[in-house]
Amino acid sequence: MAIKKSELYSSLWKSCDELRGGMDASQYKDYVLVLLFVKYVSDKYETDARILIPEGGGFKDIIALKGKKEIGDGINTIIKKLAEANNLKGVIDVADFNDDDKLGKGKEMVDRLTNLVAIFENPYLDFSKNKAEGDDILGDAYEYLMRHFATESGKSKGQFYTPAEVSRILAKVIGINKAKSQEQTIYDLTCGSGSLLIKAADESETGVTIYGQEMDNATAALAKMNMILHNNPTAEIWKDNTLSNPYFKNPDGTLKTFDFAVANPPFSNKAWSNGFDPANDLYDRFKGYGIPPRKMAIMLFFCI
Repeated sequence: MAIKKSELYSSLWKSCDELRGGMDASQYKDYVLVLLFVKYVSDKYETDARILIPEGGGFKDIIALKGKKEIGDGINTIIKKLAEANNLKGVIDVADFNDDDKLGKGKEMVDRLTNLVAIFENPYLDFSKNKAEGDDILGDAYEYLMRHFATESGKSKGQFYTPAEVSRILAKVIGINKAKSQEQTIYDLTCGSGSLLIKAADESETGVTIYGQEMDNATAALAKMNMILHNNPTAEIWKDNTLSNPYFKNPDGTLKTFDFAVANPPFSNKAWSNGFDPANDLYDRFKGYGIPPRKMAIMLFFCI
């Protein structure tokens, strides 16, 4: 049975309401999206070797903590087990579910987390039985929440999310539908939450190998979770500054090239030159192009 998006979105937004009062809206994602991730992989990958759900490290273990005074510390322990079993340390275990400054003290924390878990326990969020076409409904909800987080926290939506319509147009422009095998590659040098990469890769009938780099730690973590939610668990996402420290290289030390590339670069980054001098770039990426004015650093990304 297909999960209705309207019901899914409504349930997820209720979870945000449970967190209001103790933290800024920009921090909701640290809790809601991690629980969303744990719920999804517990449902979808319980019998799938791509993601290991360890003993004591699944959503059913979180449900067992409802109403208990140690619920916050218990959720931290469960998520830590899941992270360690799947090389996701520093990705899904960054939020502290035992933080009484954000979640309240004593019974307030117990009630808040119990109510939050109950929302994700909703039968409408049973992803093991979801038969939605393309099985992408969870990823759509993920991006839906990111748009709202950015709006509520007063930040630009572009920090986290490239609209799906724009992503599909870019994918068609680069002709990725002509990809002939999974061995071909696609790269996003400023991948953010990964939504542009995912939508572009989806345009390929054969599938492609995904690479991305993102300098913001929290957003890189979102991208890694997003890849798994969209059934791309082998995608390589690296956290670092693409301008000053490009990560993906060939065995001889030269920069790796890719069959396809997409990007929504940071248009307003005024600190682009920190630790980086394009005139003395180790890889000669900007040779012959000149150095753009400080306020037009966006042009550097187009030279890469």
